[in-house]
Amino acid sequence: MDLNTVAEIVDARQPTPWRPGDAWLGGGTYLFSEPQPHLRRLVDLSRTGWTPVQRLPDGSLEIAATCTIAQLSRFAAELTAEAAPLLEQCCRAFLASFKIWNMATVGGNLCNALPAGPMISLTAALDAECLLLAQDGARRRVRVADFVTGAGRKDLAEGELLRSITVPARALACRTAFRQASLYGLGRSGVLVIGTVDPGDGSFALTITASTVRPFRLRFPLPPTAGELRTAISAAVADDDWFDDIHGLPEWRAHMTFRHAEEIRRELVPEGAAA
Repeated sequence: MDLNTVAEIVDARQPTPWRPGDAWLGGGTYLFSEPQPHLRRLVDLSRTGWTPVQRLPDGSLEIAATCTIAQLSRFAAELTAEAAPLLEQCCRAFLASFKIWNMATVGGNLCNALPAGPMISLTAALDAECLLLAQDGARRRVRVADFVTGAGRKDLAEGELLRSITVPARALACRTAFRQASLYGLGRSGVLVIGTVDPGDGSFALTITASTVRPFRLRFPLPPTAGELRTAISAAVADDDWFDDIHGLPEWRAHMTFRHAEEIRRELVPEGAAA
């Protein structure tokens, strides 16, 4: 899609004052997919030279906002961590062509804040944090589960930049289980549920995305029973939190969420271990 209102593209390495009509340009797979009549200038991040994804000395994983899905997938194939398979499962949840994989970025997926964004699912489930940079140089960190506040809404101020996402080392050591549902064989995720078990304290966490307008991460200090899990989901997710669009009615999304949550509980919690 030609963006006929965009008059200028500037390099993000050469800071210029932010002004109305500006937008950050990562991979551009969303920006160039539909008209953006409010935009006048794009600030291009593609030549920043940020390392796409790396393990830090403390064992955590830092994913640059400009890391593409293809780069993350290649890294996951070599990653020696218990949670490594989850990275590839979420990359595959895009159901996108190789052209999209090589351009779409992790940061762009989070900043679009669409319920079906699988990078939101991945990073929220692994208790990751966003590093946000303001125009005045101020930095702040926000958990991914709190960064996305609704369908298409995020905790991002005007001109603020998502620089990176950091997954803590303990999350990479978790056992994981993944469930996804769609109305169509190759359709957008209508439900995406991820469970994790912390090897340190045995706590269980369930992250609900795609079926809800924002991520919900439920943590249980002890493995829950089926009833406890269902009660917790019902208490956390209000009726108007279930997403409603052409890819699934709220009632179907809720039904499949409860179903997959129980499947994940049975997969990750040994029989008789629930409190």
